[in-house]
This record gives sequence, C-alpha cells and structure tokens, in this order.
Amino acid sequence: MTNEGFVLGMEVLGAGIAMVAGIGPGVGEGLIGSKAVEAIGRQPEASGDITRTMIIADAIDETVGIYSFVFALLCMFMHPFYSQLK
Repeated sequence: MTNEGFVLGMEVLGAGIAMVAGIGPGVGEGLIGSKAVEAIGRQPEASGDITRTMIIADAIDETVGIYSFVFALLCMFMHPFYSQLK
C-alpha cells in the first residue's frame, strides 16, 4: 500500500464519518417540531412566539448538517492532506 493510497482512503473515510453527522440535525429538527406542536396545543395564544423560536432553533440545528456536508465535500474533492506527502 502506498502512502498516497492510504491518505486518500482516510480522507474518504473521514468524509463518510462526517456525513453520519447529518443524522443528528434530522433527529433534532424532528424533536423541535414535535415539541413546538405540543406547546402550541397547550397554549394556542403563544403560537407566534413558539413558532419564531422553533424556526430559529431549526436554523441553528441545520447549520450542523451543512457544515458536515461541506467538510465531506472538501475531503472528497480537495484532498487537503494529499499535498503534504510530496
């Protein structure tokens, strides 16, 4: 096995592990939505505040998935560690 092959393989493995991080935001957004619906069901008069808070929380939660996707793309196509072998 060559050093180049090993490094490229580890970069692909890192990209795969980074994409596993996309599971967390999906679960988190589902929980946020379900709890918001429960809260609106209990206090319909506060639906505006609850909805606003839910949307902000979803936006913050979604950034984790976007960051992991960007990191995976960088690992797959930019080969950030490949240049250190030469």
